Amino acid sequence: GCNPLAETGRSKLQNQRAVLNQQILRAVRMRAGAENLLRATTNNKVREQVLLELSFVNSDLQILKEELEGLNISVEVYQNAEETFSIPLVPLGLKETKDVDFTLPLKDFILEHYSEDSSEYEDEIADLMDLRQACRTPSRDEAGIEMLISYFLQLGYVESRFFPPTRHIGVLFTWYDSFTGVPVCQQNLLLEKASVLFNIGALYSQIGTRCNRQTQAGLENAVDAFQKAAGVLSYLKETFTHTPSYDMSPAMLNVLVKMMLAQARECVFEQIGLSGIRNEFFTLVKMTQEVAKVGEVYMLVNTAMNQDPVKENIPYSWSKLAQIKSDHYKALAHYFIATILCDHELQPGDDKDQQEKALSQLYDYVPEGLMVLAVLKDKIQRKQLGKAHLRKAIVYHEEALRVCGLCKKLRNIEVLQEVLTAAHKRSLLKYAQQETEDDFLSLIQAPDILPKTEHKIETIAPQFSKVKVKDFFHKLGPLTVFSAKQRWTAPRTIRLHHEAGELGFSLKGGSPVQVYCLDPVCSAASAGLKEGDYIVSVGGMDCKWLGVNEVLEKLRSVGKQPIELDVISCQDTVASLHSKSATYSMGMQKTYSLICLAMNEDKIDQTKKAPLKLPFLSWGTKNRQKAASTLCLPSSVAGSSQIKKKLSPFTLLNTESSLY
Repeated sequence: GCNPLAETGRSKLQNQRAVLNQQILRAVRMRAGAENLLRATTNNKVREQVLLELSFVNSDLQILKEELEGLNISVEVYQNAEETFSIPLVPLGLKETKDVDFTLPLKDFILEHYSEDSSEYEDEIADLMDLRQACRTPSRDEAGIEMLISYFLQLGYVESRFFPPTRHIGVLFTWYDSFTGVPVCQQNLLLEKASVLFNIGALYSQIGTRCNRQTQAGLENAVDAFQKAAGVLSYLKETFTHTPSYDMSPAMLNVLVKMMLAQARECVFEQIGLSGIRNEFFTLVKMTQEVAKVGEVYMLVNTAMNQDPVKENIPYSWSKLAQIKSDHYKALAHYFIATILCDHELQPGDDKDQQEKALSQLYDYVPEGLMVLAVLKDKIQRKQLGKAHLRKAIVYHEEALRVCGLCKKLRNIEVLQEVLTAAHKRSLLKYAQQETEDDFLSLIQAPDILPKTEHKIETIAPQFSKVKVKDFFHKLGPLTVFSAKQRWTAPRTIRLHHEAGELGFSLKGGSPVQVYCLDPVCSAASAGLKEGDYIVSVGGMDCKWLGVNEVLEKLRSVGKQPIELDVISCQDTVASLHSKSATYSMGMQKTYSLICLAMNEDKIDQTKKAPLKLPFLSWGTKNRQKAASTLCLPSSVAGSSQIKKKLSPFTLLNTESSLY
């Protein structure tokens, strides 16, 4: 990863994000304590003081949220360093996390579950922790993406090796919401995996914004990066549902996918016009449809951003920027078609049928009393319709400038103001060139333009298989046998004596090999060998990864000398513990959870159909009765009536793959 202490613009933003996350955490804790006191006290004077304190805390939270929004719209830092005259693109900020110490939990689990000397795995645990730490500051290139993917794949091995479905091993993962700064804590590895996936998508978006949009190769790379960002976020939405963090909720991810694809579409349009737009009839028709498509997709993004529950958490400036881009590109579409009508009169050598067909494809309908062919032939009608399009273009330009001026964050982006102003002046100049004294007679309303594109933009699914990863804990043995889900006896030593060159049993399977066809009267059976045992060591040499032929070769090499085998016997796998996990309520956009409270399973009535409601800490005053915490409410589990134990406060944070 990058040097976390490097004073780059991007690292400064991430450091500010981390500081804001801590401040929000303290404010939410203060609010939670004040709310608990307010519910507990009946003293009116105390209640007045608590209400006053709550008002201050709410104000602080609002200010901190606005500061975090300011970081999310600091798009200039992520743009290419070259001078450019393009509207900035929006990247996603990386999710922040706390340090995690795997050492003691994993060493204890290795000793307890695998019956091995855990000190032999200190280097592997250190490698895992170093990789996680490096993933907090990935470089903004393919190497950074590869590192994040390698950690994501490594988590798959770690989950299978060390996270049994029946209990927790005491590793607590904390990740902060990218938009609200509110922390989410879980002992389950699925939160870690989902957050890493989000950061992969965010890093792709940062790579896309960094590309040089003044070159063909730069724009191609930007399109590819935004499509990959959309693919990763779409994969996250489909694979990890009901995530406890609002930035990874299905509704929010759906909006982010649309925004990434819209930015890819914008780069495609810039790519088409990079070499210049020729003032030619059919070229302008094509550009009109392409730019109208960009305006349409940004209009859909803006609509999605203003829907519940996303609109409460999406940065306000993002929504306004999508609206500005929609108006800007719609204005360009009307400007292009006005140029067609005003600058290109039908000449004797022109193919009027082709021009009529091309122009008619731009409209869903034409104004009453007009025919496309008649407009092409009649100079006055062409001019009137062209001026109607220019008027509509000017209206869109002025609306874009107005919205930009009303948003404080966007108002300070100089290049955005310059692009919008230049486009507005160009349309005004074009309109002034067409102005005549009889303009008051023109009452034609410009029809809407049908968007159309020849360039397909779609998500690119993540290619995890291209990144080769070796299991850090390979020495534990084949994952099909030596996993957290499997249970077996501690290794026991069997002393073998050859009987007339026969072992008294056969071997089968891959790695590790398994004993079968055991002669019940042979010396091996008398020494304690059982049918179905796995051989893990021969003569003190580890053979977990050896096949049948290799193990037999080791046995034959001893000759008639006695040999010691270490074997294990598989036990029945215990049924999975029912998920008690973080969940997300899509209808409660202002509710945040901080700490999950403990519950006593002894008090759960297994006969009740409706689960008990648990207390939770929330941020927000609306919909208190309907609000959902990041706790999954307890429910009855078949056969669990005999399992009665008290759970720790963080035990409830676990999830299983069924949650996601």
